[in-house]
Amino acid sequence: MEIAGIAIGLREGVIGLITLVAVYIVFVLLRMLLLHKHPAPLPEPIPPSLVVEPEKTPLAEPSVEPDPAPDEAWEQARTTLGEEMLRQGLELELAQLREEVDAIRGELAALREDMRQELAHLRAGQSVSPIYGDAMQMAVAGYDPAMIAERCGIARAEAELVVALAKSQER
Repeated sequence: MEIAGIAIGLREGVIGLITLVAVYIVFVLLRMLLLHKHPAPLPEPIPPSLVVEPEKTPLAEPSVEPDPAPDEAWEQARTTLGEEMLRQGLELELAQLREEVDAIRGELAALREDMRQELAHLRAGQSVSPIYGDAMQMAVAGYDPAMIAERCGIARAEAELVVALAKSQER
C-alpha cells in the first residue's frame, strides 16, 4: 500500500500500530498520575443555618394495621420450598448411589466367577502329575480330547481320561 508516496507494508503497519498503542498507554498513565497528584476537591457541606426543612403535613393514617399474615405465609412457603428442594436432591443422590452399588455388585459377581475358574485351573494342575498339568488345564478350559492329545503330545486315550477327570472335579 502506498500513502503520500511512502510504501507501507504489513511489517511497517504492525510497527505503526504498536507505536500508537504505546503512545496511548503513556498518555493514560500521565493522566492517572495527574489525577493522583491533584485529587478533585470535595464539595463543601451546606451550613445548617441554610438548610430548609420541608413542611410537615399530617398524612391520613390507615384505619387498618398491616396484616402480619403475609409475612408468615411467605416464610412458611420459603421453608417448605427449601425442604422440598432438599428432599428432591437427597432422593436423586440416593438413586445415583443405588445405581453405583448395583454396578459394583455386578463387577463383584464377575470377579467372583473369574476367581472360581482360576481356582479350578490351579486345583486341576495340582492334583495331577506334572506331565499332565497342561493337559488338565486345557481340559478344564473346555478343549476336546483330540486337541489336547495333539498339543500335549499324549495319546488320545490319555487325553480322554484327563477330560473325564477334569469334569469330575468341576462337580
